[in-house]
Amino acid sequence: MKKILQYLFEHKTLSREKAKEILLDISKGVYNENEVTSFITVFLMRSIAIEELQGFRDALLELCVKVDMEGFEVMDIVGTGGDGKNTFNISTLSCFIVAGTGSKVAKHGNYGATSVSGASNVMEQLGYKFKNDANVLREEIERANICFLHAPLFHPALKAVGPIRKNLGVRTFFNMLGPLVNPASPKYQLIGVYNLEMARIYNYLLQQTGNAFTIIHALDGYDEISLTGDTKVFTNKGEQIIAPEIIGKKLVHAEDIVGGTTPEESAKIFLDIVKGKGTWSQNAVVLANSAMALQCTGKYKDYDECYQLAVESLESGKAYQSLQKLINA
Repeated sequence: MKKILQYLFEHKTLSREKAKEILLDISKGVYNENEVTSFITVFLMRSIAIEELQGFRDALLELCVKVDMEGFEVMDIVGTGGDGKNTFNISTLSCFIVAGTGSKVAKHGNYGATSVSGASNVMEQLGYKFKNDANVLREEIERANICFLHAPLFHPALKAVGPIRKNLGVRTFFNMLGPLVNPASPKYQLIGVYNLEMARIYNYLLQQTGNAFTIIHALDGYDEISLTGDTKVFTNKGEQIIAPEIIGKKLVHAEDIVGGTTPEESAKIFLDIVKGKGTWSQNAVVLANSAMALQCTGKYKDYDECYQLAVESLESGKAYQSLQKLINA
């Protein structure tokens, strides 16, 4: 590792092959905690190169416990995290609203490394038991239209660096990798990113997959549609900037979409919203993200139809029913 660090300290970048090799070695425990922390820190000092990100992704996918979802056209809605905004669990809530419309969702998530409550924290608080048995996960999709994939159970490398990421408490390149390594290989993805540079890197990488994707970045810094300002949207077909009044029917204030200060509080906010008891602003943000995810599938006439489907899922209780079917099996 000393040679690798000296190489990187000279402002050089890793090849795709070398990046893959290093992450494979990290997952095997070849390096100690201090060496891995130093390595991670390098990428906090400069932007990650596309070849490096590709190599890291290659390593995670090679080691990954795959989940066969053949027969299902699954979707994932996920943010990179690391935007420092401490919103409630918008992406995870949107997954249940989408599941309530009948679409199939394979949600990939983890504990919060830079936030109070990541997707895994809130799911755990709600009583969900993490698992990586593909047959059981397929049964969940059939029963509830959704399953949850707790990243460390599928990615040994993520498990190996989990404590280091938590101790650092800042955004690392692992935030960038999460949305790229869903073990279920979703056909559709709505991915929220924390800056425009990351959006462009994702756009380049996802164009190569041939799958339908939508990348979103709120121009005031959120890794999701926040409705606190304009949203930049990238798809297979191009890019555009959309105003909050168009995408979510209203402009909301940052203080209206903050999350809890503990995992317990975050879970309570989550339950209130999925039960249809959220505030106007909370609902608007979740519905906008859900509608954008539905539009990504290309199965609907336009965005307004997707928005109405999301509203019906939330207001009819179908989103909450999906949660109940998933947790109370």
